[in-house]
Amino acid sequence: MNILVVDDDADLREMLRHNLGKQHYKVGSAENGEEALDKLADDTYDLVLLDIMLPGDNGLDILRQVRGMGLKTPVIMLTARGDVDDRVMGLDLGADDYLAKPFSMSELLARIRAILRRGSERVPLLEAGDISLDTVSRAVRKSGEILELTSKEFSILEFLLYNKGRAVSRFNLAEHVWGDDFDPFTMSNFIDVHIKNLRQKIQNSGAPSIIRTLRMIGYIIDSQ
Repeated sequence: MNILVVDDDADLREMLRHNLGKQHYKVGSAENGEEALDKLADDTYDLVLLDIMLPGDNGLDILRQVRGMGLKTPVIMLTARGDVDDRVMGLDLGADDYLAKPFSMSELLARIRAILRRGSERVPLLEAGDISLDTVSRAVRKSGEILELTSKEFSILEFLLYNKGRAVSRFNLAEHVWGDDFDPFTMSNFIDVHIKNLRQKIQNSGAPSIIRTLRMIGYIIDSQ
């Protein structure tokens, strides 16, 4: 699962990146609204942690723009304010939850799990051809038979299926799967190796893979 943290406090961003990473979430970050909107346009996130008190456009402005773009990504608002009006406005604009600073990581993690669980219940199955991926049980099936995938192979397939019909760049795929640990200079062949192994597991013998390579761009699973 890919989470975007939007906050101008560098220490808080690093703390969240570290603690969410320990829970096996992939974490991206932005220090202002403009950067956040760019990242949301370029990548797919499962949840956004959005601070209200941002430089420039505040979190409520950003939330309004996010929903105006048609993005239904779950959003948890973070704020040091105790103003009930901000909370009401955030929820009215489409926020899924609201958490006042300072907060405990255990409470934040519980709220993240609850929201992601609701999202998984709405769209439990991702499918292409004879491949199905259950986002709740994390089971991948080919013609009804369970496939054994590594965690990285699962993350790659899940991300491509979420973006079915849309091109996914090698960089965005790597950032989603490996997060900040990805070094494009020393790990570029990691993507090729994992894609090759994944294709061998999901494609029919002699048939083209559902994962198509786009030269100089990345990969795509075509809409079917």
